Amino acid sequence: MNQGVKTIIYPVKDMRRAKMQFRTLLGVEPYGDQPYYIGFKVGDQDIGLVPNSPETGMTAFYHVDDIQQSLQALLEAGSQPLRKVSDVGGGRLVASVRDPEGNLIGLIQDTQARP
Repeated sequence: MNQGVKTIIYPVKDMRRAKMQFRTLLGVEPYGDQPYYIGFKVGDQDIGLVPNSPETGMTAFYHVDDIQQSLQALLEAGSQPLRKVSDVGGGRLVASVRDPEGNLIGLIQDTQARP
């Protein structure tokens, strides 16, 4: 089952500068502030900043129940893999592709309950 887009990730070069910009834009403090991820929560939306991402632009991440099945369906539909299924900690799996139109599509599966 696809739960829709709940997470948007921006790859950034300067985490400190990007954090200040998004804090000003969103009007909230980050809920997570680590060298590998700065996360903001606005309503039900997560907005994350990450360094050194294989994605080269803003990526909408769809939350799915079965990441392997969803990834396989995208690949069979002509998408090219960018990030294999990876465990990023806390029971969260992520993957991403570039679709035939050049758009970035991300997938997230939470294997544990998250706050």
